[in-house]
Amino acid sequence: MDVLVLQNRLGHLFSDAGLLQQALTHRSHSSVHNERLEFLGDSILNCVVASLLFDRYAKIDEGDLSRLRANLVKQQSLYEIAQRLELSQFLRLGEGELKSGGFRRPSILADTLEALFGAIFLDAGFNAARDVIRALYIPILDTVDPKTLGKDAKTLLQEYLQGKKIALPQYNVVATHGAAHNQEFEIECLVPKLDIQVFGTGGSRRAGEQAAAKRALEAVQLALVKSPTGARRAKPRTTQLKLAGIATMQAEPAPELAEKRAAAAPAKPSKTDAAMAKNETDSKVGPDGSLAADSTNTPDVPKAATPQSKTA
Repeated sequence: MDVLVLQNRLGHLFSDAGLLQQALTHRSHSSVHNERLEFLGDSILNCVVASLLFDRYAKIDEGDLSRLRANLVKQQSLYEIAQRLELSQFLRLGEGELKSGGFRRPSILADTLEALFGAIFLDAGFNAARDVIRALYIPILDTVDPKTLGKDAKTLLQEYLQGKKIALPQYNVVATHGAAHNQEFEIECLVPKLDIQVFGTGGSRRAGEQAAAKRALEAVQLALVKSPTGARRAKPRTTQLKLAGIATMQAEPAPELAEKRAAAAPAKPSKTDAAMAKNETDSKVGPDGSLAADSTNTPDVPKAATPQSKTA
């Protein structure tokens, strides 16, 4: 295909066509290949992407900026950009690489893209290379989340649960399948508080845990959407009674029932009432210790007539 199409997609027209041709040449094709340009382009790419992140995310610290940059300049990211440019149509490969499908290999496409950045730098200077890289990366930055980009599934799940104040997940090996040299691990991931149990498989224990964590994160987010509190409904507290050596469970009364029982129960006399009653009792005790008659409550009883003695 005409290399002019590629130059239009990159947004740069080469003054030195030889640099463009060298950047597109794999070492399997000839002795004049793109590996040195790749080395140069890699450094320029890291510098431009670092500058982009520094300007764009003013509140992100150095550790997170490094994580973002590493994810944006890794082979897979470069491979995806190369696919958008349809770079495979312009590669110059040796016969062996062509037969083995080298034009589809992510490593070859990623390396060629870096070589193009190096060639643009040599052809027109740093600013020209910076403009091409910015034009390719700004649309990507517009769609990524800087808080999650480059983090694996286990890290994302752990941070999400910690943010919701939920205990960390548990991972268990459920089974292994296959021969010793080609095993597949089945991993269980549990989030007990939300009653979540999911499974993942992978060629290693770590890969299986990552697969399970990814499913668990999706399940946790779905569960919290349905129940924003993220917690189970509280169960009534219980009191344990031990009767004749047998433990029984009796639910504590609800607040409303407790109030009704308290209202129905006879009121206990206060200290003041008890003191008044004592004083009243003391006033009824005579000098000899006998109780005096209560004139207020004892009815008047007529005195019996005294019989007169008969005289002879």
